[in-house]
Amino acid sequence: MTSSIAVADTWMAQGPGPQAVLLDLDGTLVDTEGIWWAAESEVFADLGHVLDEAHREVVVGGPMSRSLGHLMAVTGTTASLAELTAAINTRFEELIVKGAPLMPGARRLLTELSAHGVPTALVSASHRRTIDAMLRTLGAENFSFTVAGDEVARTKPHPEPYLTAAARLGADPAACVVVEDTLTGVTSAEAAGCHVVAVPSVVPITPARRRTVVRSLEELSVSFFRTLMSAVNPRIH
Repeated sequence: MTSSIAVADTWMAQGPGPQAVLLDLDGTLVDTEGIWWAAESEVFADLGHVLDEAHREVVVGGPMSRSLGHLMAVTGTTASLAELTAAINTRFEELIVKGAPLMPGARRLLTELSAHGVPTALVSASHRRTIDAMLRTLGAENFSFTVAGDEVARTKPHPEPYLTAAARLGADPAACVVVEDTLTGVTSAEAAGCHVVAVPSVVPITPARRRTVVRSLEELSVSFFRTLMSAVNPRIH
């Protein structure tokens, strides 16, 4: 969607809290990082290249252009970025048909945010067709809208995706909470001025100013977000 959506008055009327909660997709809500790596490994294997597991931490959470740029360099493949992107997206979609499990606590968190009228957006570096495929499991009704990596000029780690989401919700980025699982996503959200709750998946993330680290989505709730934002900025209403 591209329309602007006003912040829910009923949510803010209940007391201090974030104006919106913006959530990453891969590795945050859905356990797909392993599926992406399997898709990449299979496509490169078809081209005669075996991907070393050591490269997994390098490519996790980044835009496909960066991830594939790294894998193209280390393998020396003659396939083009466009060819690899199309092949990996197709292979990924074939794999998730078999099932893409939600991260622990994801369903409960989305249901709770929706029940309380919290303005919520999905912000991903994945392409639109991939997001739409996974929304069949996540439930599109749980989000005011979704932002795909191929719908912005500059995707994560650039702040544009989160600035775009905040603007569409009519929210101040500084009053938004972002939930992310990778340093790439954390960098994007922090550059946009948001407070970040990091739930590390593959690569460890350390706490920092305006960055809270938790072990699982099961630790997050509406009351958690209210308490967090009250502590960060008591003037948020």
